[in-house]
Amino acid sequence: MSNIIEFPNREAIYDQASLWIARMDRELTSAEQQELVQWLAASEQHRSVLFEMAELWDKMDSLARLADLFQAPAKPTRQPRFYGAIAASVALLAVVIGWNLAPQVPGQLLALLPFQEQVVDGVYETAVGEHSNVNLPDGSQLVLNTNSRITVKYSDDHRLFLLERGEINIEVAHDKDRPLSVMAGNKVVQAVGTAFNVRLQTDNQVALLVTDGKVLVAQKTVQQTIDKIVAERLPASALAVSKGEKIMLGAERETIAKVDDNEIVAKLSWRQGNLVFRGETLEEALVEINRYTSVQFEVADESIKQERIAGLFKAGDVDGLLAALEQNFNIHNQRMGNNKIRLSAK
Repeated sequence: MSNIIEFPNREAIYDQASLWIARMDRELTSAEQQELVQWLAASEQHRSVLFEMAELWDKMDSLARLADLFQAPAKPTRQPRFYGAIAASVALLAVVIGWNLAPQVPGQLLALLPFQEQVVDGVYETAVGEHSNVNLPDGSQLVLNTNSRITVKYSDDHRLFLLERGEINIEVAHDKDRPLSVMAGNKVVQAVGTAFNVRLQTDNQVALLVTDGKVLVAQKTVQQTIDKIVAERLPASALAVSKGEKIMLGAERETIAKVDDNEIVAKLSWRQGNLVFRGETLEEALVEINRYTSVQFEVADESIKQERIAGLFKAGDVDGLLAALEQNFNIHNQRMGNNKIRLSAK
């Protein structure tokens, strides 16, 4: 008989541990460091679950994943400190939870971390299954998700991003004299210094999630030119979306909704090459999974379309996904060719 007692709130602890890992990914603030110390001291179970989640993250993408896990945000003016920031993050975790990371983070690991290219204007795109990081000269940081394309234009008085397809996440460097505008479909999202995620779902629908600060939103009319839009700041009366809020722009009813920390972690897990599902139906999950692979899924049994899926998957890892569906959800798979898989109930 096991001596381990499973507490009823273990699922909540997993959610909290995932949130801490995500926070360490973008570097802990001083206040968060103290909060993490207190959280770990509150329960031995907190420590063990954090170990488990960190090891899971590491195993999914070997040393490169561990490098991503502790990578501090790199800004052009701070690049000489980039490696030191990573080492400091690793040391902090080692001190806080007593984890001897030295054998797992050899000196060669730092050599695997390339500096990201600095750019001014240009067109950036990713293929299916790829994501890419770009450091911009103003200090903003741009991440492109799978199958995305964006044009970046800078001038003395504006910063303009034209999202043609896909999804981006951006941390906007503060510059009150040069607002940053993202155009997606016929929507304009404008910020001075904040962080938000934009996904062009259709020509008329844009999913917006704000993770820091506040953005203003307006609709581009046929008569407006791009130059006119970026030359004038959006008025204070424009629709405002703030930190911890999301909205589907272009929907029949554009309603702002609150988003908790765990949902934000799940929605932005693609930045680490992962997909997190928290109870979506199989049908909904497959729509998301199809964005990251050329493989097409066919659901043979209507009965499994509403099966609830939960877990963390590596984006594009079809074999890992099929194994999880088979073992954990009793969903059988049959390959119908190189690019087609049929799913059915066992």
